[in-house]
Amino acid sequence: MPESLTFMMGNHPAPLPGDLRYCKNHMWCRPGADGVHTFGFTAYAVRLMQDVYFLEWRVEPGLVTAKQEIGFIETQKATSGLYAPLAGRVVRFNAALLDDPGTINVDGYGGGWLFQFAGDVSATLDVDAYHAHLAAGWEATQRMIKGQINADTD
Repeated sequence: MPESLTFMMGNHPAPLPGDLRYCKNHMWCRPGADGVHTFGFTAYAVRLMQDVYFLEWRVEPGLVTAKQEIGFIETQKATSGLYAPLAGRVVRFNAALLDDPGTINVDGYGGGWLFQFAGDVSATLDVDAYHAHLAAGWEATQRMIKGQINADTD
């Protein structure tokens, strides 16, 4: 099993478990031996969003295409759609998050999982490749964050 890594977001660590796979839209994937894989937000995504306080699923379990909107999320920082990271079949959503989406903030790699999915996950990244993806985009992300902070204080 690959070693876990930590991506430093300034002074804030974003742990990246080595046993997971990762998507460029900042979701993690826990491959299932039965072909059903569990997905959730990475610590990096949770840190950027800050407090998640509303979640809604826009589709029923079933077939989805890559980048299809499957839900909607409101956080302290943004309101946006949630998109399927891959094509396949959503087996089930984590219904408990509808009552308490804050679980994503405190247990993102555990009880804060988003959905279970059946499909080919070979296009996902290992922990090293995801860490490199974060590092490659970090400078642009910092500029975006600073722009939002400056806009909030105008």
